[in-house]
Amino acid sequence: MCGLVGIVGKSDVNLQLYDALTMLQHRGQDAAGIVTCDNGRVSQQKANGLVKDVFHTRHMRRLAGNYGVGHVRYPTAGSSGPALAQPFYVNSPYGIALAHNGNLTNTESVRADLYRDDLRHMNTDSDSEVLLNVFAKELQKLGKLHASADDFFKAVASVHKRVRGGYAVITLVADYGLVAFRDPDGIRPLVFGKRDTIRGPEYMIASESVALDVLGFDLIRDVKPGEAVYITTDGELHTSVCAENTTYRPCIFEHVYFARPDSIMDGISVYKARLRQGEKLAEKILRERPDHDIDVVIPIPDSSRVSGQALAYNLGVKFREGLMKNRYIGRTFIMPGQQQRKKSVRQKLNTISLEFKDKNVLLVDDSIVRGTTSEQIIQMARDAGAKKVYIASAAPAVKYPNVYGIDMPSVEELIAHGRTDKEVADAIGADWLIYQDIEDLVEASAEGNPEITEFDCAVFDGNYVTSDVTQEYLDKLRAARNDSQQNKQRELDLGNTNVVGIHNDAAEG
Repeated sequence: MCGLVGIVGKSDVNLQLYDALTMLQHRGQDAAGIVTCDNGRVSQQKANGLVKDVFHTRHMRRLAGNYGVGHVRYPTAGSSGPALAQPFYVNSPYGIALAHNGNLTNTESVRADLYRDDLRHMNTDSDSEVLLNVFAKELQKLGKLHASADDFFKAVASVHKRVRGGYAVITLVADYGLVAFRDPDGIRPLVFGKRDTIRGPEYMIASESVALDVLGFDLIRDVKPGEAVYITTDGELHTSVCAENTTYRPCIFEHVYFARPDSIMDGISVYKARLRQGEKLAEKILRERPDHDIDVVIPIPDSSRVSGQALAYNLGVKFREGLMKNRYIGRTFIMPGQQQRKKSVRQKLNTISLEFKDKNVLLVDDSIVRGTTSEQIIQMARDAGAKKVYIASAAPAVKYPNVYGIDMPSVEELIAHGRTDKEVADAIGADWLIYQDIEDLVEASAEGNPEITEFDCAVFDGNYVTSDVTQEYLDKLRAARNDSQQNKQRELDLGNTNVVGIHNDAAEG
């Protein structure tokens, strides 16, 4: 999962891109990058680290131009290192920089075609670089010295025919503007908005609407599945659906965990969706345990707070903040390596013993993936004096890997895979465990936008919305995503400090 932003303004957009990326930092903590264009001259800065650490004053001075694209990254298969920071850049045709959120499911075959048939060289194993080269090649095939909106849309249509998977993309094309597009199933999120100024309209494209809000852009709408959006350097907006047989099946895990609650995604308020998750979970608890002995509901910060509040209210039980979060520790779900995740949980959270002592506590989490966090927090609750510790998950049991851009581990590392609810509860040390029903989760999101009746719920039910996910593919993914392989890959990637691009002074600090 990554965060994207692109802006076409009437003056330098470097600081606005920086501010937008800080609002999307929750979507990726591994690396950050910005590319801008000024009178045909493309400038970039990208490196490993948080937004505040990657960009310094000297970088912002260099990033001139009234249009640009930014990216925050988290690795989806253990890969890390400065060479994989985005945006990626190719100089032909025109000069194109690409930022990508998602994951292609046919990367290997497309990479082979690019090398054999298109004579394109790629410097990394990133599917984002593959996507960039496909777009560049399809645009180059048109053979136009000066491209039009229709030319960009034809190139995007060809991209949709060649690649599979989940992808939201923003590209900067030198001297032309921004071209953004979304996969035909609308799996990965992308929105765009407008801000009127004295000098004319300015446009912004981003992964989440919250980035638009902060910069004063009015949300126009989501980019439709299979749609491309072209914004010229002068601020002209062009849109076209470039894929055949599109469907609307966004990733429901955005509503569960990744997105900020103040974002609107696919016309659905993430905040309201999480409220409804809590309400439905309370209904299930009252059905299964009408005589429950829960004294207090305590959320595991931060993404379960909203659903926890609704759950407590509907149970008629006290809601208390019993776990305090260290704001300087990243999101443990996207922490690489099991040992680092275990260490981070203890650094990240501390108990308020008063809220646990001599009470039957219901902990609420957004989801339970590996069980690492849950097991440690349950033990922390017992150490703080809780009599009984129950745990409720606002999402169903995660039993299958994600293949569209979220680093869900191999199935062996998913605590619910092959286990009953009781066995999971025993494994994490809970007295009782309750999961959300998948029908209720879907209803909690669909209620916000009746036009969307399907969601990508593959991590819960194993039904992948693209037709190319085979067992062979999942086996290869499992080999790449187990912790042992990720640690080996990370050592190799971090040793590669050569970032191919226009400028790179990350070594200066």
